[in-house]
Amino acid sequence: MSLALFLTAAALTSQPEDAPVRLDPVVTTATAGETPLSDIPMSVSVISGDELGLASAYLGAEDMTDLLTGVEAAVANGTQVAFQIRGIGAVDHQALTPGAAAVYSDGVLLATNVQTGLMLYDLSGVEVLKGPQGTLFGRNASSGAISFLTARPDADQARYLRAGYGNYQRTDLEGAYGQSIGENFSYRLAARYLSRDPALDNTGGPDAAGGVRDEFGLRLGLNWENVFGGSLLVRTHYEEDNGVNAAPRNDTLGLSDHRISVGADGIQDTDNKFYGTSAEYVRDLGNWTLTSLTAFEGFNQEYGFDFDGAVALYDNPLYSANLSYLRDFRQYSQEFRLKTEHANGSTLFGLYAASEDFSQTYTIWCGELDPDTLTGTCPYVGAASRAGPTPASNGTAMTLVTDIRQDRTVLAAFTYNEVALSDRLTATLGARITQENIEGRGAGRHIFDDGTIGYNNVGGLGLAAGSNEIDDTRLTGNLALAYDTGAGTAYASIANSYKSGGFNGEVQNNATHFADKGLFDAETVTAYEIGFKAAPSARLVWNAALFYQDYDAPQARIFVNFPLPDGSSIISNSLSNLDAASVYGLDADFSWQATDAFSLNGGLTLLDTEIEQTSDIGGNAAKFDGNPLPFAPDTSATLGGRYDFALSADADAHISLHAKYRSRYYLDPEGLSSRMQKGFTTLQAEAGVRFADQGLDVTLWVRNLTDEDYALSGYGFIGYDTFRSDPRTYGIRIGYSF
Repeated sequence: MSLALFLTAAALTSQPEDAPVRLDPVVTTATAGETPLSDIPMSVSVISGDELGLASAYLGAEDMTDLLTGVEAAVANGTQVAFQIRGIGAVDHQALTPGAAAVYSDGVLLATNVQTGLMLYDLSGVEVLKGPQGTLFGRNASSGAISFLTARPDADQARYLRAGYGNYQRTDLEGAYGQSIGENFSYRLAARYLSRDPALDNTGGPDAAGGVRDEFGLRLGLNWENVFGGSLLVRTHYEEDNGVNAAPRNDTLGLSDHRISVGADGIQDTDNKFYGTSAEYVRDLGNWTLTSLTAFEGFNQEYGFDFDGAVALYDNPLYSANLSYLRDFRQYSQEFRLKTEHANGSTLFGLYAASEDFSQTYTIWCGELDPDTLTGTCPYVGAASRAGPTPASNGTAMTLVTDIRQDRTVLAAFTYNEVALSDRLTATLGARITQENIEGRGAGRHIFDDGTIGYNNVGGLGLAAGSNEIDDTRLTGNLALAYDTGAGTAYASIANSYKSGGFNGEVQNNATHFADKGLFDAETVTAYEIGFKAAPSARLVWNAALFYQDYDAPQARIFVNFPLPDGSSIISNSLSNLDAASVYGLDADFSWQATDAFSLNGGLTLLDTEIEQTSDIGGNAAKFDGNPLPFAPDTSATLGGRYDFALSADADAHISLHAKYRSRYYLDPEGLSSRMQKGFTTLQAEAGVRFADQGLDVTLWVRNLTDEDYALSGYGFIGYDTFRSDPRTYGIRIGYSF
């Protein structure tokens, strides 16, 4: 919760000395209503206020984890983000499965990890719920929920223009304008443009392989306060990503920090488009409040990168691989909530329905690709092994192409109830029943140099073309007791939820891909937590929680050796289920307004995770049993502070610092030292001056001040490849508010 406390405290330091000091922000969506954070019997982190501080220098949603403990992000394929909360969350490179941590934008579920890399602009808040979420709004989530809230068009909305410049030729433009027309209607238009040259040094080829940023976003909100007996808020957005994804680094090359080495053949321009619209209608029906949220979200993607992470492995150009994705996604959802407040608490009933349509073409080739024949200038090393015992041609297998189509429908009914058992004791009870239907179909093909197309048939087990269906109905819920001790609130809770099963969307080897053997099952989490939330003075808030999570059938990306015709092998990977895992630990944080000018905050998460594996998986159960979960450092800690002071009669200034330490963690469940990220500390800093009378502010910022080079995620192929962090970045931002 250090992120919330840091930003809240920062906002408070600018208030006059006689202003009421409150370090307990208000949650607006965590319980589908406005509830003081200290009253919620769960671990919740909140960013509130008009200023997001250090986040203004961030590139994507994953950067927010630098200010949170117990929350990490695995980033792959450019801006594809999978969040882990308290160690739970598969490091998943595919896009057709939901994340263990559900991500929302203004209450609308972003159903794939492709959508979670949204640009951070014109936000009013961020909320992070730790622990399984199986009762309220949207989709079930096994690790938690992250909710991004955009600025609302209303009579008090802020208007601004900001322009920034930084190293690597970073250019950042952002603005928002809106106003009220009459008493009942308001609008707001916000936009951001971001460009940056490559931050990683490519020693083997063109600079662009180090990652080019070229993005813009546009968001419009229309708000009617009195219409159809209630209020109606319509939001729409459109974003584009037109840069070049950074290539990974192959560990066999022995490269130094922030360096990669790939050739020109895998570099591809990115053409990603994200769009959506939602309508939120709220009205009173007697003692009840009805909320309707109707939404559409979609994206189109075309991108790729050098898959092997090297110019030529082992001085052999045949050990070269490039890949590309072509994706289309549509999501329609409808949610209804009825809520009432009564003498003993509150009651909520809800219905949720969603329909999704996902399609993808996944291509792997060697050398330069001919766009007409889809063959490269050399044969992809893994293509011939897919031909099976009776190849479709006597030619050379050159390229792999995998098509998949998935349709998902979700229906759910839920209830959430708070009941005062006495003046001090409150009970919370929630339940949700969810029915999911997932239909998958696809084919895995290899293309020969004579133009023949054959279906993959590894091991002669049947052609890689087929379909299957998953039908699943599950009951989830939560139960909590909260007691006001007079010195703070003590609580105990139990909650369970799940992340649905599905299909692997990448290479399909044979007919078993869509048989039961080719599916991965749902994972479930039951969490037990006891905690205490206290505000011993107006200037100090602290929270602590102990938790244990029983993790059944964890979804994990498994790497296995795939034999080649010449007797060598490459590493193939897919999403599979482990048997079980256990997770327990401690969350604690504080915020201290030491003086009117100085605030300090910190957070600590101690985590212990252990995989429990007895059945055979990937050829060997022992290589998983007893290992920690991926992206689950034993210790993560934050410490931050802000100092505000008067620079002159007309100008105020501030300095802020924030550090996060992560102990070592593993990039996949095998627990190999070669796939381990050593512990490191990142440091963010900011210094600014504000001329309030002119509405002008100037800010200097720096991210990753210690210039740490660390892995964002990894995968096996020939050797091991990792996507790398940005080096130290810094810049200046000038803003004008009006």
